[in-house]
This record gives sequence, C-alpha cells and structure tokens, in this order.
Amino acid sequence: MSLISQNALTKNEVNKNKREVEDDVENNDTLKVRKRKKNNEGEQLAVEQVKEMKKLESFLFGSLYSPVEFGKEDQEVEPGKAAEKVSDLFFTDRSADSVLSVYQEENADLSDESHGHDDERALQRKPVWVDDEEEKATVNIAKVNRLRKLRKGEDEDLISGSEYVSRLRAQHVKLNPGTEWARADSKMDRGSDDDETDDENEAVVSRGFEDLDDVLKTNEDLVVKNGTKLLPGHLEYSRLVDANRQDPANGPINSVQFHQNAQLFLTAGLDRKLRFFQIDGKRNTKIQTIFLEDCPIRKAAFLPDGSQVIASGRRSFFYSFDLVKARVDRIGPLVGREEKSLENFEVSPDSQLIAFTGNEGYILLVSTKTKQLVGTLKMNGTIRSLAFAEHGQQLLSGGGDGHVYHWDLRTRTCMHKGVDEGCLNSTALCTSPSGTHFAAGSDSGIVNIYNREEFLGGKRKPIKTIENLTTKVDFMRFSHDSQILAICSGMKKSSLKLIHIPSYTVFSNWPPPNRSLYYPRCIDFSPGGGFMAVGNASGKVLLYKLHHYQHA
Repeated sequence: MSLISQNALTKNEVNKNKREVEDDVENNDTLKVRKRKKNNEGEQLAVEQVKEMKKLESFLFGSLYSPVEFGKEDQEVEPGKAAEKVSDLFFTDRSADSVLSVYQEENADLSDESHGHDDERALQRKPVWVDDEEEKATVNIAKVNRLRKLRKGEDEDLISGSEYVSRLRAQHVKLNPGTEWARADSKMDRGSDDDETDDENEAVVSRGFEDLDDVLKTNEDLVVKNGTKLLPGHLEYSRLVDANRQDPANGPINSVQFHQNAQLFLTAGLDRKLRFFQIDGKRNTKIQTIFLEDCPIRKAAFLPDGSQVIASGRRSFFYSFDLVKARVDRIGPLVGREEKSLENFEVSPDSQLIAFTGNEGYILLVSTKTKQLVGTLKMNGTIRSLAFAEHGQQLLSGGGDGHVYHWDLRTRTCMHKGVDEGCLNSTALCTSPSGTHFAAGSDSGIVNIYNREEFLGGKRKPIKTIENLTTKVDFMRFSHDSQILAICSGMKKSSLKLIHIPSYTVFSNWPPPNRSLYYPRCIDFSPGGGFMAVGNASGKVLLYKLHHYQHA
C-alpha cells in the first residue's frame, strides 16, 4: 500500500470539514453585520443627541446654528404652535391688578376734571393713619442746633408739627439725591429758553442737553446745583485728616494754598521746603518736596493760571518753580533796586504781575513772564499790605500812614486815597472775589469791612467793624463766593474768626470749642469752598470740610 492511500480521508470526514468551514464563514459574516448595525445605532444616537443639544441651545439662546433669514421665519414654526409653546412656558401674574383696583375704588370719588389733568393722581395711595396731634403740636427749630438747618428764614423759630414733618422729608430728599435719575417721572428739561430751575436747593439741567442722546457725547456737568445762601450764626463743618499729615513741617507754616484744580495743595514754611499734596480729605498723599537751601520761606503762592509757584523770604531774591517743566529758578536781585527783603508779595488774578513791597513806600511790579522789574509805585510812609482788584487792573495798598490807596495799573497812577477809620498802622488787606468788598486789618486787631464802590465814592464809614481779635491782624482771606471772611492773628492761640459776610456777624461755633488751633498763621479755601486749610506755628495744616458747599 502506498503512502497516499494511507493518508487519504474518508468521504464523511471531507463533508464534515466542509461544513465546519462554511459555519465559520457564516459566523464571521454574522459578526460583521452585527458590528455594522451596532456602529450605525451609535452614530444615530450621537446625531440625535447633537440635535437635542442644538435644539436646547436654540431654545435658550436663540438661533445659534440656523440664523433667521428674512422671509423664512414663518416657514419654520407655525404661529399657532409657537404660541402654544410660549403659553406652556410662561404665565401672566395678574395679582397687581387686584391691588390697583382697590386704589381705583378708593379714588373713585375724584372728579372727571382731575382725572383729565393728572391720571396718576387716581392711583396714589392714601395714608393709612393720620396723627391729629401734628397740627396742634409746635416745634422750636431754632433752639436745637441740629434742627437749625430746617429754617427758611433767619428769625424763624416755631413751626407746626405737619410743617416740621414736611421739612424733614425735604431735607432727606436734599441729602439723598442719588436715585433721582432712576425715577420714571423725573423731567430733565421743562421746555424753557433759559435754564429752568426747580424749587430751592434742587437741581438745574444745563442747556444743550434737551436731546437725551447727547448726554454721553460730552464730559461737561449735566446737573448744576442751585447756589444757596449761607445762613449766619452756626457753621456746619467737620475735621478731616491734616493736609500735611504724611510730611509735617519742622517749623511754622507761613503759606498754604489750593491749586485751581482743588486737588493739588501747597505748604511752605521756615524749614525751607515747598511741599505738594493731593488733597482728598482721607489720605492727602504727598506728591513732592522742593528744598530751597538759602531761603527760609516767608510766603509762597501759585500763579492763578496754575503754571508756577512763587516763593520768597527775607532775601534780595526770590524763587520761581515751574510746575510743567519741574524747574526751579532763582530771580534777583532786581535791577536798580536795593531791597534786602522781598518777603511780602501778591500775584495778580490775570497772572501777569507780581507786586512786591519795597523800601520807603515803593511797590515793585515784576512781570511773571520775564521776571524783570516793569514799574514802581510810590505811596507815603511805609508799605505793609497789598491786594489786587478788578481782575488785576487795580491794586490796593496800605501801610504806616493809616490810608488805603487805590492804584490804576493801566496808567500806573493813584486813583483814590482814603483813611481807614480807626487805623494807625495797616497790617493786612483783602478783596473779595466778586470785587464788591474789601477788608482792612490793623495792628490793634480791628478789621473794617468796606463796600469798595462806596469807599471810592467818598464814604469813609465801614459797613462793619469786627473787634473779635485783640492782637495784630496777620492774615485775611475771602471764600470763593465772598460769603465767608477768615481773619487770624498769629500772636494768640486759636485767634481765628470766621465772619458771615451778608450779615457781617461772627460764626458762634468757630473756632472749635474743644480743640486748639495753636497759633494760626495762614488760611485758604478750596476753589469750590468745600475745604478750608489752616496752617499754624507747630508745622501742621489743619483741614476742615464745610458742609454747606457741595464741591471742593
């Protein structure tokens, strides 16, 4: 028997092997089909999940994936079905209608004419409870200090209870005006040609803002506060952080002054340092210090245009500090003059001239641009004080002969000379920003307040004589609106008085009864009147907030 015949398979075995192979092929095909079905089902499920997510996003945030095209909005969703969907998601709360109906019933007795004039009047709420004792009760608003602000007149004292309540409400509205803009019934413009004003102490809308679309096109003030008169007797103020707390002086403070922007503040004294601070009433951050090695500073002042600082002492020269270039220049001695001291000076309101007190009654006029002597004026006796008037066109001077001189700087001549009543030696002069008044102080502590036009017309009698100081008047300053005059003497502690100009009376609650001002030497008011700074001999600058004024 051959090898082939021995290894040959039988017919049954061959058929069996064929069936096994066919079964394996069928099983493989079945597995492939199942895998294919499973993959298709997974893809369909993923597609459906993406569709559901897109549908939810579109429902919440709008048509993100299918932007709306004009003319096809109505084809996508039928109006009836859309309304049904919206009605299922939202409902209308009509509980407020029942409340309004109650008020409407309560006000049903209003006349038809009143409804025609003001429909909102019918929906106003009536007070739940009325106190009949309010009409019978009376309140003395002049007796209690904190109620004096409710007075409408200087002599008013007793008012009824209902009037007291209404004034308290008005005072609350005045002190909390922050939400006025949010009221739907507030009117910005009332249609007048000029600025329309509301009642007293309320706001005025500036002209040019009739169209509300123009509000955001400018940085100007949209609302301007009405100027209110300061009442005499009691001054509302509060003590703030010292203006030079971050760097007090090592000697007496001789000059303090606010820059025209009301934030930059200058102090100067005998420690030969010019210090600049940013005044905010809380931190009063120090900005810079300028040290003048050879000049103890007797006086320093900004030019009114805010570009320079002039500083001088008992020297034949003075210094100029340029704020823009940050450069210090030493000027002098002046050509043709032999003055050993230029410690006293005044700067003209137009920033054109600096007037120095010289020897033998001479007034030295120096140009702020060239820093050169441009002219001199001569008065009798010695000169002690200077003050500009009429926007720098006139100059007042006083000295040892007890007279007040008026100079015309355009012609460099004396236009008027008058006696300061009761004065033997003039030590201080000050003119009001409005130009209507001037004050003259003497070495006896007397301060005379004059009407300038009447004085130039020949009337020698002062409007008022202030006798509250008993030592030499060293410094005087008017506030920006000429309603307050500050006078001080550096020879006595807390010798500083504030005078109410319209009534020419001294504020009774100043100086602070429980605090000492030490020896005051200089005062200044901020451009808006909100701050008052007092420099004293201890090297501190006391800072106060005057609540009557809205701006610094």
